[in-house]
Amino acid sequence: MSTPTQKIEPSEHSNLEKDPDTWTTGDDPMTDAQASYLKTLSEQAHQPEQFAEDLSKAEASKRIDTLRGEVGLDN
Repeated sequence: MSTPTQKIEPSEHSNLEKDPDTWTTGDDPMTDAQASYLKTLSEQAHQPEQFAEDLSKAEASKRIDTLRGEVGLDN
């Protein structure tokens, strides 16, 4: 018999979702996955200026969060 999987929601005091400004690797270049997703979201939001090749991981994460809200994909 299997037990149902419980979804864990991040809370304001959770380590599941950290502020990108506090990431130890936040200054590293954005990942390929971030670049791809950010480019797609910026096109969907008709804001291509939000995409730039030289963003850090933290900057890309913040822009992704903003654009997700603008295209109706709120967290």
